[in-house]
Amino acid sequence: MIAPTVAHLELVRDDGQALDFNPGQFIQVHFELADGTPARRSYSIASVRDRPARPDDLVEIAVSYVPGGAATALFESLEVGESINAAGPFGRFCLMPNDANRRYLLVATGTGVTPYRAMLPLLERQMRERGVDVALLFGARSPAELLYGDEFRAFAEAHPKFRFIPCFSRELPDPGSAHDHPDVRHGYVQQFLDELAPSGDTDLAYLCGNPDMVDACFEALKEFGLAVPQIRREKYVSNK
Repeated sequence: MIAPTVAHLELVRDDGQALDFNPGQFIQVHFELADGTPARRSYSIASVRDRPARPDDLVEIAVSYVPGGAATALFESLEVGESINAAGPFGRFCLMPNDANRRYLLVATGTGVTPYRAMLPLLERQMRERGVDVALLFGARSPAELLYGDEFRAFAEAHPKFRFIPCFSRELPDPGSAHDHPDVRHGYVQQFLDELAPSGDTDLAYLCGNPDMVDACFEALKEFGLAVPQIRREKYVSNK
């Protein structure tokens, strides 16, 4: 459990091969409901490839536990070594090889941050080779729900062109704690977009997570002058 209601799971293909995916893509887990009805749930791949001491065949996902949820029951019942059925990867919420922007604005809430974790090696390369800047606005209710927050903070400290801005809607970090930092904000991510001065001349934006957040940020970014193709979106809906 990486948060009170979020589990980090590590999967491997049963044929021993690595899953070929582009950071930002997702897999679909297929299962049956209690009445035999087929069901499926989608989970963004959180795996960070090219990381020392981490096997490249791992497929990592973050799963939100929903009270009474069918998928929650499935994952809670799994023992280490058991199998599930999955398909993929799917999706186009990815960094594109022909991107010519000067900055990436990444916005997320909850498990919507998982694609950005997978993107870190590519972002590192883009910062090194193209000199792009990256800002990650990540919304959570409290420090306990800041998924992979330690990893993003460490990445920001190691890469001056990457800025990590956690936005806590309810509870701020304790003074002197690991997440007590000048870039911490109190409120919702959409409240702090203007602080980054989005520009259609320089930016590509990625929005992932709560549908209300995605819609609000989409409208705000258009007001700042970003064209629709400059705003890439993926909405997360909690399913039972």
